[in-house]
Amino acid sequence: MTKSKNKGLQKIGNGVAIFMRDIIGGDIFKREGTIKQIPFALLLAFLALIYIGNSYFAEKKIRNIEKMQRELKELRYEYISTKSEMMHVTRQSELAKQLASKGIKESMVPPGKIKTGVE
Repeated sequence: MTKSKNKGLQKIGNGVAIFMRDIIGGDIFKREGTIKQIPFALLLAFLALIYIGNSYFAEKKIRNIEKMQRELKELRYEYISTKSEMMHVTRQSELAKQLASKGIKESMVPPGKIKTGVE
């Protein structure tokens, strides 16, 4: 029983050795079946190149999207801080302080209606 297993392994080993010898020697390309398979192999190689290129393209897009998201976040923070500062500067009390330093005083008289003679 073990002798039959050994013979089977030897046949497999010999088959692998012959196949490797054909590949290294270049004899595999002389077979007619292999020559017919060349267009299919080229198609597979082309598809592999497209797959690799697509992967690189997708990774580049992902990095670009992440960069844009970080930039958007920074701009949003800058917008919020600028808006807060603008609201502080344009308060009536702050405007009165700034104008007082220039010699302009806040009017204490409330606004009134201007009436014309024509009604």
